[in-house]
Amino acid sequence: MRPEPGQVLHFSEDPTIERFVPHVAVTSSRSEPYVWAVGYDRCPDYWFPRACPRAMAWVGPRTDEADTARIIGAGCGQRVHAIEYCWVKALMEVRLFAYRLPADRFAPIGEPPHAVVCKETVKPLGPPEPVGDLFELHEEAGIQLRVLDNLWPFWNEVTASSLEFSGIRLRNARR
Repeated sequence: MRPEPGQVLHFSEDPTIERFVPHVAVTSSRSEPYVWAVGYDRCPDYWFPRACPRAMAWVGPRTDEADTARIIGAGCGQRVHAIEYCWVKALMEVRLFAYRLPADRFAPIGEPPHAVVCKETVKPLGPPEPVGDLFELHEEAGIQLRVLDNLWPFWNEVTASSLEFSGIRLRNARR
């Protein structure tokens, strides 16, 4: 599930959203209200239940081969996502929806940009679309999906490496 040209996506478990109103997300470090969405490259970050903690790593322009081999693994592609065993059932059962939004209303946020935001209310371009099988999406995108007992050892290795990375909802991971 990716946006078409001129679109960005917002992923949600709520299929009843008629308009997106800027707000300050509880998890945000920013105090300005926004409508959040993602472009093509960052969609895979959200192919999960909302509360699911995930650690993600991928090869970037400054990634060295040793880190790729050690963390992603030989023959395992360019990207890996990791979750904990206790989230597998939720990943299999979640009903996730994608809302297509007009890209021209959004601007990149973060350094490097990890999302796009809009400061005005936004109406979806159409009804929400069921995202479907999240395991299948990962497979089709060539993204390795790793299941671990605990994310923290993996996360510590990733963040100390030359790989690019993102961690979402890590506060929900086992301690």
